[in-house]
Amino acid sequence: MIHSVGANYVLIGHSERRQYFKETNELLAKKVDTALANHLHPIFCFGELKEEREAGKHFEVVAQQLKESLFHLTASDFAKIVLAYEPVWAIGTGLTASPEQAQEMHAFIRASIANQFGADAAADCSILYGGSCNPQNAKTLFSQADIDGGLIGGASLKSRDFTDIVTSFNSI
Repeated sequence: MIHSVGANYVLIGHSERRQYFKETNELLAKKVDTALANHLHPIFCFGELKEEREAGKHFEVVAQQLKESLFHLTASDFAKIVLAYEPVWAIGTGLTASPEQAQEMHAFIRASIANQFGADAAADCSILYGGSCNPQNAKTLFSQADIDGGLIGGASLKSRDFTDIVTSFNSI
């Protein structure tokens, strides 16, 4: 149905779906497979809770989400995925990962992809940051080596803010 109306991309794994609808990594793997089978490119969202980060388990949590939801794919199917790292503790809270924290996680994600699918797949994969990106922090976040862009939430509802975020790419 989604593809029939002209959509090419679909969000899968957003934190609110995980929280409110108890979507598991296994269910998300099936959703990814269904999207790919229906000619859609998944934008796969994942990230850790505040408690998981504070306990030092953020890399473990992200690795498990990637492994259980995406690492069953072939390299050619994985190439159709856009990743969106969303630290759940930073969504809608006004908190944002520092550029260093975001870069550290994005580098970890890219290394995990390289281990599973190879260096070329890791280099070609788009990894977006999706944790309270705004006009004030967009440029410093997007200038990090492994952050390829943003999945913009609330700031996309304010045209001036969204425009400022988009134009922050021009100065990088």
